[in-house]
Amino acid sequence: MGFILRVRLASFFAGAAAAATGGGYFLYKDYKLANDSMALKVKCLQDSTDTRYEALEKRLAALEGQQSTEAAPDVDTPSD
Repeated sequence: MGFILRVRLASFFAGAAAAATGGGYFLYKDYKLANDSMALKVKCLQDSTDTRYEALEKRLAALEGQQSTEAAPDVDTPSD
């Protein structure tokens, strides 16, 4: 009787270890897939932001260039 109990207990723990290993593997793959997906989304967002930032820098430089080439009119200050 004791032998059968030991065999059943050993089989239970072997099955639990196999299930834990399989579950851990699937969780790891799911984590890696989600991580890669988020990294790709962040990379696309970063590229988009960099492109917009560079466009704004060019526009700002052009506007500053226009402003520096324009002659500011002399403004007379009223004397009291």
